[in-house]
Amino acid sequence: MALVTVGIADFKVSNNPEDTLVSYSLGSCIGLAVYDPVAGVGGLLHYMLPDSSINQEKAEKNPAMFANRGIPLLFKSCFKLGADKNRMIVKVAGGSRIMGGAGAFDIGKRNYAVLRKIFSKNRVAIAGEDIGGSYNRTLYLQIADGRTSLKIAKKGVVEL
Repeated sequence: MALVTVGIADFKVSNNPEDTLVSYSLGSCIGLAVYDPVAGVGGLLHYMLPDSSINQEKAEKNPAMFANRGIPLLFKSCFKLGADKNRMIVKVAGGSRIMGGAGAFDIGKRNYAVLRKIFSKNRVAIAGEDIGGSYNRTLYLQIADGRTSLKIAKKGVVEL
């Protein structure tokens, strides 16, 4: 088994059954795991912010930083490896309120709202999610079988 780390504002796709994609310390960020069981293709995105319009230069350099750029990029990269949108199993984690306070700066809530809007527009269903709260999560996606799990502080590992 090869552990493939997906950093903050990063994404990885794979069709290697030996790979397990992992993204550590999802706080207000969102971890998006997608998997096509027929093609054996999966991908994991760890995005930080909802909308790239706040900084187009950063969005050009690193589209995975933003939901509106990273989500389409993740799907398209999986399609290049043979995945089909109609078979994709989608799981989402993160969107916590780690630093307290709500309102305009509740990035976790805004990150999730943008994802839901994009998915609604493109008719993408979410098969499992663990969103909100005030704790960090680590998200794992096993390419061999699409199993998705979370390691949650004080709760241990749970299937998603």
